[in-house]
Amino acid sequence: MRIMKKTLTHSQKILRFERTGDILITMLGDLIVLVLAWYAFYYIRFEWGWLDIIETVRPRILFIPSVVLAIYWLLVFGIFGLYKKLYLVSRFDEIVRVGQITIIGTLILFFLLFIESSNWNTDNIGYAKTYTLVYWLIIFSFVSLNRFVVRSVQRYKVKQGKGLHKALIVGIGPTALQVHQNILRHKTSGLNVVGFISQNGVSRVHEQAIHDDDILGEISQIKEIITKEGVQDVIIAMEPENRDKLIDVLDKIDIPDVSVKILPDFYQMISGLNQTNQIFGLPLIEVMPDPMPSWEKFFKRLMDIVLSLVLLIVTLPVILVVVVLIRITSPGPAIYRQKRVGKFSRQFTMYKFRTMHQNAETGTGPVWASGDDPRITPLGYWLRKLRIDELPQLLNVLKGDMSLVGPRPERPFFVEQFLKQIPLYHRRLRVRPGITGWAQVKWKYDESFDDVVEKTKYDLFYVENMSLRMDLKILINTLFTMISGKGQ
Repeated sequence: MRIMKKTLTHSQKILRFERTGDILITMLGDLIVLVLAWYAFYYIRFEWGWLDIIETVRPRILFIPSVVLAIYWLLVFGIFGLYKKLYLVSRFDEIVRVGQITIIGTLILFFLLFIESSNWNTDNIGYAKTYTLVYWLIIFSFVSLNRFVVRSVQRYKVKQGKGLHKALIVGIGPTALQVHQNILRHKTSGLNVVGFISQNGVSRVHEQAIHDDDILGEISQIKEIITKEGVQDVIIAMEPENRDKLIDVLDKIDIPDVSVKILPDFYQMISGLNQTNQIFGLPLIEVMPDPMPSWEKFFKRLMDIVLSLVLLIVTLPVILVVVVLIRITSPGPAIYRQKRVGKFSRQFTMYKFRTMHQNAETGTGPVWASGDDPRITPLGYWLRKLRIDELPQLLNVLKGDMSLVGPRPERPFFVEQFLKQIPLYHRRLRVRPGITGWAQVKWKYDESFDDVVEKTKYDLFYVENMSLRMDLKILINTLFTMISGKGQ
């Protein structure tokens, strides 16, 4: 598999435009109802006399505060993931989420606006609680109404055969046929099956239930077919006797924004990597969904930026001293630049303090470093031991190429090999690589292919269990590693 910068095909551009359109329509509706909600709250409070008034001065300008509050709510909704996976989401589930998130947003407003007031007394607290409750009810009602209308229109369009997601079914046996028939019977599934994929001759001829004209190709071609057809959903419907081939199939589907689902017969095979969804009346399992909610991603990125800036400022004297020492002790630049593979296989330039002699791989090509590697300089040995050599990667974190915590980025040369030899290795490429990670604090540096296999297990565990709590745990472990000098 070749690692390169990915360019979007025409079909992918259309799909991205459709997703962006769903988001923009929902956001525009939210913006309008949020502005109207502020006007409604004002009239309930001041004009209609439904609430007791503790302020005698009425706000003269309503539009500006309404826009400010609307922007605040759009940010809250974005952070907590109300603009993700909007296609045919359950209206009930979405309204429940709106209720939960508006409660959190209203409580934040309550503390920001009222907690610093110096005129607190029992009556004022009672009024504040009443205002807060009424404001939340208005926000919740208006936003829920907008979401209900937008999803209802979306469902109506789907029933008319418009805006359907293109789906691909893996399998050509009776199970695949059953899934296809269920999709045809339930128009509100929102899926349009563009074809089927055979499992490289695994199914015998007499087991084939799909017409040859509907079979687009074999598993080995699935990635090209997904890209060419603009597929958004892949449903794996293989026969029970072919279950042992599931990992091979999943290993070939590593395209961003493509949802992969399987029938529940395979539940035990991927325990811990799934999320059950109801589609056209059948329970399906979403394979390897994104485990980290949007609000945690937001704070993870915020933590990356803040901590990186602080660390760069605090360690600036150390950085300057190390630069001078490297230039004095060995010829060559102090900062070493190297191409690495990041999120979604995108290449970027990673920065490190040079710990090896200049042009160390000229005669050997890319090789793993060993514990007593003669290419490492005496100063480089201690820089690696204390993990100081990785300080320049804080610039990569600020640029967005890396995170503080994540799987270590590898070189393209090695990634091409690992993708062919290690099952589900592509899964670790779905998150930003990190300066440190679960594999780094639990395993040693790579010295062989077996080490890579073991570290991949730790990386996959991290990817499937990502959380701010786990990131903090890894950062604390890394700090102890640096202090104890256990790096390599």
